[in-house]
Amino acid sequence: MTVHFIGAGPGAADLITVRGRDILACSPVCLYAGSIMPKELLDWCPKDARIVDTGSLSLDEIEAEYVAAHEAGKDVARLHSGDLSVWSAVAEQIRRLEKHGIAYTLTPGVPSFAAAAAALKRELTIPEVAQSLVLTRVSGRASRMPEGETLAAFGATGATLAIHLAIHALGKIVVELTPLYGADCPVAIVVRASWPEERIIRGTLADIEAKLAEEPAERTALIFVGKGLGSTNFAESRLYNADYVRRFRPGWNQLSRSQTDKDSE
Repeated sequence: MTVHFIGAGPGAADLITVRGRDILACSPVCLYAGSIMPKELLDWCPKDARIVDTGSLSLDEIEAEYVAAHEAGKDVARLHSGDLSVWSAVAEQIRRLEKHGIAYTLTPGVPSFAAAAAALKRELTIPEVAQSLVLTRVSGRASRMPEGETLAAFGATGATLAIHLAIHALGKIVVELTPLYGADCPVAIVVRASWPEERIIRGTLADIEAKLAEEPAERTALIFVGKGLGSTNFAESRLYNADYVRRFRPGWNQLSRSQTDKDSE
């Protein structure tokens, strides 16, 4: 028996990976967070599967489901929204599975920031403008931010910020980042990325609060802040330049021999 943690993607049912879908289709037990993922995902479950919405369950109750399935010899598909690597609460579940000696696997999913970037129709790393993306959040009831992991610290780098679980703290974000990025810095809020009701609110640090007030959003929203969000007149990378020699283009062998000769001098 194995518990299969599956990143179910950001919302749209067809953004689950093929591997995740196939595991789901052959697991006799499925645990999922019903409040933040579409019911259509459950269509992949076997007809007679035990399906449990964990939205109202405590960690102890979830653990009990794993133990019961283990005793019955039934695999469990455990669906989490987005990708498992960030803010999934998988780590504490894994710790309990290991305590019981229960096997588990992890299948990655499409992260919410990637779906949000697709909604914006933007690459987040713009040549010579923005080459780093910081995934972060603000302190909340579920867990506090570690000391040193602050918006001011990340903002001081000038990197593009993808701020999760923080729509309620937009005012704080504006106050802390305006001195670092400037009032004219682009901001984009993507609400429920990839869901049918997806919407986008665009603005700057100067006016994004007013724009959000006109189109309120309470949850399932991601905030991007960074100069790269508005860049259009940027330098092209040399990756596809005709004179850029790389492994799969003519001239690579000659360049490699030249470098070898230099290294041997």
